[in-house]
Amino acid sequence: MLETSQPSLRQEQHPLIHRLAERIINSWQKYLELSAFSLPEGLGYVEGKLEGERLRIENRCYQTPQFRKMHLELAKIGNNLDILHCVMFPRSEYPLPMFGCDIVAGRGGISAAIADLSPTGPEKTLSSSYIQSLSALPKVDFTELRELPPWADIFSDFCLFVRPHNAEEEQDFLDQASSYLRIHCKEAAQSIPVSHQLQELYLAGQQYYCTKQQQNDKTRRVLEKAFGAEWAENYMTSVLFDIPNSPDRSYEKSVEFY
Repeated sequence: MLETSQPSLRQEQHPLIHRLAERIINSWQKYLELSAFSLPEGLGYVEGKLEGERLRIENRCYQTPQFRKMHLELAKIGNNLDILHCVMFPRSEYPLPMFGCDIVAGRGGISAAIADLSPTGPEKTLSSSYIQSLSALPKVDFTELRELPPWADIFSDFCLFVRPHNAEEEQDFLDQASSYLRIHCKEAAQSIPVSHQLQELYLAGQQYYCTKQQQNDKTRRVLEKAFGAEWAENYMTSVLFDIPNSPDRSYEKSVEFY
């Protein structure tokens, strides 16, 4: 895990990424009981080269009683590309969806911004409480909606995938993604563990989510060019979308990061 004393990469990134990263960390601190999560050795902070440009990746990971891993990744490629990637992986004891959001920013502005609460339960839909809370959010119109990739059957009906065209739309995305996160954290804090039988079903839902996300060829190609195919495969499967093999019932609170 990246040492808290090391300057965060977000200070150098696109303002929308900087602001969303701040909101993610602040929400985690405000609503959840955070403790440290250890990444595989050498993967907290990584540097490489991509087509002659310096590539830097910073990973921050935490855990809570409800989440086995909460991952915030920031990446910067020279002065050409800034990336934010965030996923919250629930423990299978809790009937929670997968919160995920990504922003890709280039010299021409934000090319893609996505936020969702992806169902993991046997019904493949969000619970009524999530649907009620998400439906109550203010409706936001964006100039350009992005099309989801063919493998993206994991996302919910509330998935927000856009290309913001101006500062106002960037703010709208920031507020909407923050609202998704706030709703999720509040629901998680009140969540009650399910039966062992249901845990297996929620685990299967999370495994399916990770398997689908590993099919993101754009991410894999960038990592392969910078670090090689073997490293990229390890990073995809052990950091970005590691798949649990069995329900994790061994949570122990570790050292607080603040």
